[in-house]
Amino acid sequence: MPRLMLSDEFWSKLEKILLQEAIYNKRNLRMTVEGVLYRMRVGCPWRDLPEVFGCWNSIYKRFNAWSFSNKWSRVFKALIIDPDWEWEFIDGSYVKAHQHSAGAVGQEPQAIGKSRAGNTTKIHLAVDSCGLPVEFEVTGGNVNDCSIAPKLIAKLPDAQAIVADKGYDSEYIREQIIKKGARAVIPRKHNSLKGNKDMDWGLYRYRHLVENAFARLKQYRAVATRYDKLKRNYESMIAIACGYLWLPM
Repeated sequence: MPRLMLSDEFWSKLEKILLQEAIYNKRNLRMTVEGVLYRMRVGCPWRDLPEVFGCWNSIYKRFNAWSFSNKWSRVFKALIIDPDWEWEFIDGSYVKAHQHSAGAVGQEPQAIGKSRAGNTTKIHLAVDSCGLPVEFEVTGGNVNDCSIAPKLIAKLPDAQAIVADKGYDSEYIREQIIKKGARAVIPRKHNSLKGNKDMDWGLYRYRHLVENAFARLKQYRAVATRYDKLKRNYESMIAIACGYLWLPM
């Protein structure tokens, strides 16, 4: 019997949300979800799922259908209960795109780009004051942090401060944060004429919270390495991982 991830307490909480999202309560629903979580944790091909979870093809088809209808993302958002919006932290992290993630049918871009490490995808993540994920965007690895930051910040509710590293040193981003009524705790680059006299280094020390969130998400091998051909399926895998971090809350 493979190691499972859902205790009875976690499953009772998750089951209510799945039913709210119009996911049909079949007799094997729990083991289907466990099969998806198993694949998220070990990163195996769908065909190699242990038989105890059921037919691998049925599990994949249900995962893919729920991904197509954006249900995994809505489940993740439903699991976010009472986040701490005092401070918000944003950052990006590269993910190596496995060779099996290439070759998706169609001309639609699937968020795989060339970077120094080869074919990569980039996760742009926002966490709350407790270091729990609240929003994310997925792009190709060649996309700069500053390019996607305005879209990510626009999704966030008002906070006292938004903290990021110097990769987000942009006057446009600073102005956007100030318009939201927050402080921009972002160090300026070494060649900046304005310097860092107004920098809150004490608060900046807590930026490790978003790094810790990435470390926790990348414990799951299907997140740490991208195996999914479709962008929406990889986004769903990240949403499941983020939601799982919220389950004990």
